[in-house]
Amino acid sequence: MADTSTGTASPAPAYPMPRATGCPFDPAPELLTQRERGRLVRVRLWDGSTPWLVTRHADQRALLLDPRVSADFTKPGYPLQTARTEDDPDDIGFITMDDPEHARLRRMVTAPFTLRRVEALRPGVQQIVDDLIDGMLAEPGPVDLVRAFALPVPSLVICALLGVPYEDHDFFQEESRTLIRLNVPRKEQTAALDRLVAYLEKLLDDKAEHPAEDLLSDLAARIATGELTREGAARIGVLLLIAGHETTANMIALGTAALLAHPEQLALLRDTDDPEVIAAAVEELLRYLTIVHNGRRRAVLADIEFAGEVIRAGEGLILPNELANRDPDVFPDPDRLDLTRGNRRHVAFGFGVHQCLGQPLTRMELQVVYGTLYRRIPALRLATAAERLPYKHDGSIYGVYELPVTW
Repeated sequence: MADTSTGTASPAPAYPMPRATGCPFDPAPELLTQRERGRLVRVRLWDGSTPWLVTRHADQRALLLDPRVSADFTKPGYPLQTARTEDDPDDIGFITMDDPEHARLRRMVTAPFTLRRVEALRPGVQQIVDDLIDGMLAEPGPVDLVRAFALPVPSLVICALLGVPYEDHDFFQEESRTLIRLNVPRKEQTAALDRLVAYLEKLLDDKAEHPAEDLLSDLAARIATGELTREGAARIGVLLLIAGHETTANMIALGTAALLAHPEQLALLRDTDDPEVIAAAVEELLRYLTIVHNGRRRAVLADIEFAGEVIRAGEGLILPNELANRDPDVFPDPDRLDLTRGNRRHVAFGFGVHQCLGQPLTRMELQVVYGTLYRRIPALRLATAAERLPYKHDGSIYGVYELPVTW
C-alpha cells in the first residue's frame, strides 16, 4: 500500500491525476496504474490527507451501498476538493446529506423524473432538437456546437420542467460554470452560489403568488406548509438547475467529439433510427466518457473490513467512476468504444441511494440528440484540428469548452 503514514512504503500519488496528452477520452494513466496495484490504494490530496482510492467496479458499488459510508462533507475524514472555512455555506441541495434527511428531500422532487413523466416529454424535446438543428443549418458554418446546440437543449428542457425563464440562461450558465470549476477561488464560488440561491428564492416567491405546473411551484407549496425553508427550497432548485443542464450539455458535446474521432461508430448512429440501437449507444457513451471525473467522495463512519484492509472510521474514500467503467472484469476490452456493447452496468450516474435523480431525463435527451443530430447533418465534422479542442481539465464535470463544427 502507498500509505505514507507507515513510513515504510512509497509516497501516495497525488490525486486528481492528469489525463495523457492526446488521449482526452481515457482515464488518467496513473489511475490505471493504481488499479493494477490493488483494490484499495492510498492517494494524497491537496491538504496532505491520504484517503483510500477504490479502483474496482464491484467494490465501488458495494461501498456506495454501505450505510457506514457517508456523503456528508462535514463528517471527519471526508476528502474535500478545496479548503473550507466556518463561514462557508452548506453545499447545494441534498446530494451531500445522508438518510433519512436525504431521502425526505429527494422524495419531494422525484415525480417529474419518473420514466412515465419523462417519456411524455420526448416529443417536446424532439421539437427543441429539430428547431435548434434548423437554426444551425440556416447559418453558414462553422458553428460552436456547445453554444448553438449542446447547452440550449438541456437548458430549455430543465427551464420548462422547473419553471425557470430561459431568457435568464446566460446568468445561470455562467454562475454554474463558476461553481463546477476546480481552479476558482472558494470565495468566488460562494458568491456565485449566493447569487443563484437569491435568484431561485425570488422565483419561488413568484411561484407562491402565481403557481404553475412546474417543479418550483411544487417547492413553493412545500414552503407554505412548513416542509421546506425558503432557502432550503432554493438550494434544491439550484441543484436541479445545474445538474439539469451542465451534465447533459457536456455529454452532448463530448459524445459528439468522441464519435467524430471514431467515424465507424458514428456511422452506426447516423444510419439508424432504431430506438434500441440508439439507447444502447447512449449507454456505451455514458460508460466510455464518464463525465463526472473527479471521484465520488465519501467519509467512513465506522470501521469496515474490506479487500484485505480495515478502513477506519474517520477516513475518506474516493471512488472514480471512470475507473470502474473501464474495469475489464465487467467490460471486456474496456478502452474500446463499442456502441453495440449492450452492457448497462456502468456507474456513470453513481450507484445506491445517491445515484443521479435525473438519469431517466438525461437518457431520454441523449437518445433524442444522438438519434437526430448525425442523421440530419450527415456531413458533420470538426472545423478545427482535433488536438486543438479545449477540454475541461479544470472542472468537476468533464467536457469541451468549445466544439467548432461544420458540414
